Amino acid sequence: MNMVTYGSGTADDPWILKTPPQTSDFQAWRDDTTTPPSLVVQVGTTRLSYQWRGIADCHDMLTAHADWMPLGNADEGKPTSPGTVEDWARDATNPVGGYYGLRKGYRGRFANYVTPIMELLGLVDLEHAPRNNRVRARLPS
Repeated sequence: MNMVTYGSGTADDPWILKTPPQTSDFQAWRDDTTTPPSLVVQVGTTRLSYQWRGIADCHDMLTAHADWMPLGNADEGKPTSPGTVEDWARDATNPVGGYYGLRKGYRGRFANYVTPIMELLGLVDLEHAPRNNRVRARLPS
């Protein structure tokens, strides 16, 4: 499981998480001052933001998928592999009709930063291998 060093998920007390391969730390928090509410991710000096609803939408998609799905991390503008979380997170057929990322030029890497938060929230099982990680919905027991 992804380890949280500290944090409650607010701007003043962000979650401190690791990317799925456990190689990089990042901070994340919910921002309710934006419309729509957002998930802010701080990686060094780079700030990304995604629609908060992407967490629930991704869980719904993974629940319907009913199996492991590759993450398929990719920066915005780079091609995605079909059948991956990253491909779904920018596909015109997803619930928001495209990117969940809110900041042009920084809308990619949804799978890399959102799935560890989903794991923290108990919504998914997430692999932590050096590469080619997968995720699946954790269903209520």
